[in-house]
Amino acid sequence: MSVPLPHNVDDLKTMIGREVTSLRAVVRRTAERPVPAPPGTDVTAPVHALAEVPVAESTAPCLCGTHDRDATGLCSALDAIPASAALLEPLLDDSGAVRDFRIVAGNRTRSAEWLEAPDRQVGQRFLEARPGAVQSGLLSALADLVENGGTLEGRVVDYTEQRLGRLHRTPLLYSAALCGEQLLATWRPVRSQTELLTIDAQYLASLGWGNWDLLSGKVTWSEGLSRIFHAEIGMPWPLEQLCDALVADDLTAFSEFITSVLAGEEPAWTRIRFLVLGEVRTLDLLGRPVAGTDGRAWAVNLVARDLTPQMRSRRRLAETERETGRLRREAQAERRVADALREALLPTLSEALAAVGLTVAASYRPAEPDAAVGGDWYKCRLLPDGRVLVAIGDAAGHGLDAVARMAQQRHALAGLAQTGATAGEITTWLNELVCSDPAGQTATVVAGHIDEDRTLHWADAGHPAPLLLRDGLAEPLDAGQRGPLLGALPGYGYDTSRTPLRQGDTLLLYTDGMVEHRGEDVTKGIERLAIAMGHSSELAPRELIDMLLADPEQAGPDDDACMLAIRVD
Repeated sequence: MSVPLPHNVDDLKTMIGREVTSLRAVVRRTAERPVPAPPGTDVTAPVHALAEVPVAESTAPCLCGTHDRDATGLCSALDAIPASAALLEPLLDDSGAVRDFRIVAGNRTRSAEWLEAPDRQVGQRFLEARPGAVQSGLLSALADLVENGGTLEGRVVDYTEQRLGRLHRTPLLYSAALCGEQLLATWRPVRSQTELLTIDAQYLASLGWGNWDLLSGKVTWSEGLSRIFHAEIGMPWPLEQLCDALVADDLTAFSEFITSVLAGEEPAWTRIRFLVLGEVRTLDLLGRPVAGTDGRAWAVNLVARDLTPQMRSRRRLAETERETGRLRREAQAERRVADALREALLPTLSEALAAVGLTVAASYRPAEPDAAVGGDWYKCRLLPDGRVLVAIGDAAGHGLDAVARMAQQRHALAGLAQTGATAGEITTWLNELVCSDPAGQTATVVAGHIDEDRTLHWADAGHPAPLLLRDGLAEPLDAGQRGPLLGALPGYGYDTSRTPLRQGDTLLLYTDGMVEHRGEDVTKGIERLAIAMGHSSELAPRELIDMLLADPEQAGPDDDACMLAIRVD
């Protein structure tokens, strides 16, 4: 059709109406055009000629038994229906609601071997003849037709009935319509599984189809299409009503689609959004015209696939991706902050330590790959009095909160070490600092110093004791008395232990992330670490740390891991 596309819904409905009116006018003129009669045929009075056709008289009673056959042809016509058929009379209760039906007439067609033919049940109540009609929902569907009008077309009824002690079941396809004050119902078995599977497939794939007969105005929808648009079964929408449900932004796309279908182009496909009960539903539409004898579209077939669940999932996925992106950006920002803190708090070890005969290496491995630093920390530096400060600790938690506590404890220890106090005194003061923290978090630490005569003076606050590698054997140092966690007991006084070191000794300080494994006693982890260290006695501190970190049996995956290795040269 070479017509301009409509600019609004009313224009679209007017265009559709104009095309339908034009089509009907053309077909009507063709139908009314006189056809030349064969020679010798009198066509001047067809009604009179028809009236002269003799009609056989019959006084036999009608199938229903209530009137003669010449009174009405409905009952006699039941035998011509190729399915079980019955004429039903509604039976009302005191309130006027349908409670049952009486079978007035029926044909001889049986829909199943175990179901009697309708003509054998004339005079019976419908529930007496079909006791399974209530449970299957058939009775309520027929009663709804009587009370509200309309038709029942192709309703699949899973009919079940107990007969002669056995349970029988068969799927039946019911259709019904009002006939005056009575109801004409037909039913037949679902001849194959294909019909049932087609209905199930429409549900599973969110599919539906519809047919719009442009000449008669009849509209037929499948159950699937009725489900998509939340329409009553048997009350399909005309094309104009579809237009009313359009999302405004899709008017042009739908106009192009329907215009191409009415113009006879096939197949036409588009994606359109409709507003159904306040929800936007996205449909893929495939349109195909049904051409008449003049080549014009006399009917329109549409197949619709409901993409709303997928679109809803995509929106949720997009929202999730946006939220994930936001969290990723926050994590990246936090990591940049943590990176800066790590560089400030865990610096590259000074060459000044080598000048006093110590080779030192350290490593930190976060439990979370995206985290640059957590609560584990170490400290190793040359003090002004010639001693070497040695410490390793673990502030509870991960992330920036743990970093803040770690920084506080590390800087406090560095400051306290400047006083020349013993390792026990420094640890006691550090405990008071942690106890005063409102966060109420605990921490562990091994802190001390190596003096000029190569003796390690150290105190332990709930932390794994350092390992000493000597002559190919690694063993934990004996602390004598291991103190409680920092922050656990205010006022507790920590003792100082002393361990003489020799040339060639390697001291390994580490956090619990190196020895803790889920479901295993921590002592087994310490033994395993000591054995691995003993097998690597010839390695330098850096090589030793790299070897331990590469060993999957060493560092546990659930916590940060920090190591400080010191070799006495």
